[in-house]
Amino acid sequence: MTEDPNPLLEKLGYPSDARLVIFHADDVGMCHGSNQAYIDLMRAGILKTGSVMVPCPWSSELVSHVAKHPELDLGVHLTLNSEWTGYRWGPITTRDPASGLLDETGNFWHRPPMTRPHMNLAAAVTEFRAQIELVVRAGIDFTHIDNHMGIAFFPELFTDYVEFGFEYRVPVLVIRHIDDYATSLGFGGHDDAEWAQFVRALEARGMPLVDHFRITPGYHVTDAEGGRAPLYERMLHDLPPGITYFSLHPNAPGDIETIGPDRAFWRTFEYQYLQSDRLRHFLEAERIVPISCRELRDVMRSV
Repeated sequence: MTEDPNPLLEKLGYPSDARLVIFHADDVGMCHGSNQAYIDLMRAGILKTGSVMVPCPWSSELVSHVAKHPELDLGVHLTLNSEWTGYRWGPITTRDPASGLLDETGNFWHRPPMTRPHMNLAAAVTEFRAQIELVVRAGIDFTHIDNHMGIAFFPELFTDYVEFGFEYRVPVLVIRHIDDYATSLGFGGHDDAEWAQFVRALEARGMPLVDHFRITPGYHVTDAEGGRAPLYERMLHDLPPGITYFSLHPNAPGDIETIGPDRAFWRTFEYQYLQSDRLRHFLEAERIVPISCRELRDVMRSV
């Protein structure tokens, strides 16, 4: 697909060849360490946004903190899955097996392909709305909506997901360009021309969209040459112009080592790296500008 310039760049005050990155903390509220990482990294300044998993055990801590600090940029990470082995959560709206949202343990299914054949669509949409409304009732003027493990990108949920953005007047995570990287993560399955038409229709309605999507690299790489930092720097160096949503999973040390011992190393690495002088200097040299989701939301609400 030929990449047309994102109209947001001009609205945000940048030239068409600018490279802007939303460094985004996914899975906030999952555990105390995810909350601490979000708070510390927002203060450090490279990471400027994140989103909360409302059904998770530590979401109340995070929601209470953000309610007292309205300057923080927080979105809602719509959740229908609980992927860890011994650390689980379930819906906030129901314990009815007929909802199809519960596995045999009474928690969310581990992964989206397990959820899809079981879920009652109305129950799933009700759960999404309840997660958003919990944040609203806490007094948080949230900045965006995204989703956990891509669950809302299933066709039967996607329309409601997008319409939540228009209803609450916040951006939703939708990618303007389905490139090879996004396709490898499971995005796509659309005809290029049809997707371009869909994107134009969303933008005509005032929805701010990001151009590209990237995610924590090398989940299972522990011995990259020079450590893990080069994995991120190669990815950032190769970014095309436009706005990239970089889905990250930082966690302060302390609890993640027990929750997910096989993945703790890259989550705690991101916590350190995202507040490092090394990354700050790299971004300056590459002329990559970190931005927030609030900036996109403000454009959306300015119309």
